[in-house]
Amino acid sequence: MRVTIIVAPVRYRDSGVAQRKTETLMSEKRKILVTDDDPDVAEQLRMILTGQGYEVASAASHKEAEELLMGFQPDLAIVDLMMEQPDSGFVLCHQIRKLYPETPIILLTSVTAQTGMSFDTQSESARSWIQADTIMDKPVRAEQLRAEVNRLLRIPATAGHATH
Repeated sequence: MRVTIIVAPVRYRDSGVAQRKTETLMSEKRKILVTDDDPDVAEQLRMILTGQGYEVASAASHKEAEELLMGFQPDLAIVDLMMEQPDSGFVLCHQIRKLYPETPIILLTSVTAQTGMSFDTQSESARSWIQADTIMDKPVRAEQLRAEVNRLLRIPATAGHATH
């Protein structure tokens, strides 16, 4: 459990003097599942996300992610498209959706750079078989990842990392 203290100025009408009010909020860290068979990418994502105050569980394979998901419900999942099989990421996205329908999913891929093939989640038909909320091309920039995670978790852009 994480405690966040927010100090906000409060103006009282009687005196007109600004005073500070301290509130203590109890909140649990949001949990993010990162699944990528490239240890460098997985570590980069872990560092970015833990630096933002998230709890990160990492899996190096589709199979390892399946095992983690049996006892762990992530608030968001980040999944590599190509792992043991070329479609491992698609299959894992379907499994996450089946287990936890409300969990947002980011699908990471380097397929576009390697093959020229591209995927998107803009059309209804694409969303029906991709089962990810967004697709991001590798390499992912830290600020790009932060913005997308905040958008999917509905965290205001002005929120600091200590409030997750």
